[in-house]
Amino acid sequence: MSDKFWSNEAKKLDWFKEWDKVSSGEKPYVKWFVGGKLNASYQCVDRHVKNGLGEKVALYWESESGESQSFTYNDFYIQVNKLASGLKNLGVKKGDIVVLYMPMIPQAIFSMLAVARLGAIHNVVFSAFSYKSLKDRIIDTNAKFIITADFVLRRGKYTDLKFIVDLAAHETSIEKVILIKRTDKPVAIDNKKDILYEELISKSEDYCEPEHMESSDPLFILYTSGTTGKPKGIVHSTGGYLTYINSTFESAFGKVKDEIYWCTADIGWVTGHSYVVYAPLMSGTTMILHEGAPDYPDPSTWWKIIQKYKVSVFYTSPTAIRMLIKLGQEWLSGFDLSSLRVLGSVGEAINPDVWQWFFEHVGNKKCPIIDTWWQTETGGFMISPKREYGIEKLKPGSATFPLNIIDAQIVDEHGLPLPDGYKGYLVIKNCWPGLTLGIWGDNKRYEETYWSKFKDCYYAGDFAIKDKDGYFWILGRSDETLNIAGHRIGTAEIENAVIKNHMVAEAAVAAVPDKIKGQDFALFVVLKTQHENTDIIKTEIINTLKIEIGALAKPGKIYFVDSLPKTRSGKIIRRVLSNLLQKQDIGDLSTLENISAIENIKSVIR
Repeated sequence: MSDKFWSNEAKKLDWFKEWDKVSSGEKPYVKWFVGGKLNASYQCVDRHVKNGLGEKVALYWESESGESQSFTYNDFYIQVNKLASGLKNLGVKKGDIVVLYMPMIPQAIFSMLAVARLGAIHNVVFSAFSYKSLKDRIIDTNAKFIITADFVLRRGKYTDLKFIVDLAAHETSIEKVILIKRTDKPVAIDNKKDILYEELISKSEDYCEPEHMESSDPLFILYTSGTTGKPKGIVHSTGGYLTYINSTFESAFGKVKDEIYWCTADIGWVTGHSYVVYAPLMSGTTMILHEGAPDYPDPSTWWKIIQKYKVSVFYTSPTAIRMLIKLGQEWLSGFDLSSLRVLGSVGEAINPDVWQWFFEHVGNKKCPIIDTWWQTETGGFMISPKREYGIEKLKPGSATFPLNIIDAQIVDEHGLPLPDGYKGYLVIKNCWPGLTLGIWGDNKRYEETYWSKFKDCYYAGDFAIKDKDGYFWILGRSDETLNIAGHRIGTAEIENAVIKNHMVAEAAVAAVPDKIKGQDFALFVVLKTQHENTDIIKTEIINTLKIEIGALAKPGKIYFVDSLPKTRSGKIIRRVLSNLLQKQDIGDLSTLENISAIENIKSVIR
């Protein structure tokens, strides 16, 4: 049944050569559409132009600066072909890694598609990540090319991306930097290494033949946080991934070809790849791209855009919704949101109260909310309502049911299925075309992280419950990963950065709920020697985290303590720290070796 279903879904794409076999191999390395050949850029652009949709608007772009632009599918065809030709002239070829460190501008999407057209592999890095995070990804992929812009704009502030790129690329494999000059502000230019984007495409050919890619050839690498501290380079295929996101996009949101669609995610995250770029463009819809924050220049920014373009499908995160709730519903008054037909939520589980506010005040009680659960590793939606369910079948806070023959189950510590209503580990029993090919350069880590905890099951790292009606309720992470504003950061990644400070002996992260971001964290720090002026050390720690990881990794609080609660084997019990902060029962302490640490911590956090 599985092969027949996915074969029918794959036929919705345009293939240069049809597959010989739908699936082949064993978990976790199943190959999909074996022998089939296609190109991601062709799926998103060429086929629409050939089918007479060239004059249809593909993208409306809005910047917080007040600038706006629109691009038809013909415009996309011209831009993508010329950039692909220019990159090809620079020496970019099939299998090369091209890093993108970009703001939310149209050229970011053109760049992704141009790289894919050549059969190269794009690695998009979130533009708020530090130079150290960018450098780590350059080194891990051995990338030769990077595309960036001079500045990113957010909340009225320009951040010099080129400066960050130059720091990150120093003494690495990077040979060429393609620079989009979008402002008149001065930036450093290296005439040997740097090439201006506009000059590159002005000298390039109008057409670039799309590379015929094997279905299992890599399309992109996207890094996600790991529990061991080192981010994981998640690799996605071409044919399997595109088939899966096209299928899930249509299943969840319905046929949106004749609608205006807006997903607010940044392209630096997997939602930006799957449901800002590839799935919407494959569907032939018209979409919105917005550069800026939802509350700048004022909290009505998003409502203005929805009203201006008559957006019908609006897909955003619980973090953004919580921010808008806090700012007050009066900011919605006076705006016509009647064009909205469907709302969506992504990034983390949505609280029922937040769901209800979104439903009542944004959707006017008439829009179903597509509450999606999935991960970077899964490629696309795994558990989600379908638009066809309407409103009556939804339960606020539940992602409802597995999509498209996905076999999701809740199991106990031993991998045995749990009765309805019991909290357990969320696992996927079968394989699907959107599943990652693995971790870049580290198959052993891939197998250990996702496939070793439960035999023949994909381990998602989330707790969940399935109720008596079969609805799934996602309860949050079961591993040592934080989910801050929908972004995953490993606790080890933070702790490893903190202990680089020469004054710090040990550090532990404790997760706490946050009304806006969903989750935040506090740091508990043990110093090598007592220090009277800890404010200096606090500042150093915050700066280190910003440099090593990025602005997302700023702790809500930093506490200096005598020791950390540990088991007899030396493992830090972070659960105790989180419970103390939330004034909850700290539970069984029978395995705790240093009980005196608890009283000291209590006195510090009072």
